[in-house]
Amino acid sequence: MPAYAIAHLREAPPHPDVAEYIERIPGTFAPFGGRFLVHATQHEVKEGSWPGHVVVIGFPGIAEARAWWDSPAYREIAPLRSRHIPGDIVLVEGVPEGYDPSGTARAMREGAAGGPGPA
Repeated sequence: MPAYAIAHLREAPPHPDVAEYIERIPGTFAPFGGRFLVHATQHEVKEGSWPGHVVVIGFPGIAEARAWWDSPAYREIAPLRSRHIPGDIVLVEGVPEGYDPSGTARAMREGAAGGPGPA
């Protein structure tokens, strides 16, 4: 099942460390099957607010995403970004092909009615 590293990075002035980070990060993906899905593109806010930028990196699975995040190669370059750009980053597992959300809706209805709720 695919997994994703999703970053909400705030606005920050340009910095040479960040340029180096951007140059080096693709090299950290290769051992884990990662690739940029969203990077340096415009986004359109439809609800709420989202100041800053969106980055999405896809991986074959959550184990690969975690291994990339914890890898010596990524840990070495992470401070180049984190010292200059505040943000939030999550690793999240995707849903399988053909995912049907009706089970989640059913669990919500049961929870709202005082039943067992989401598992």
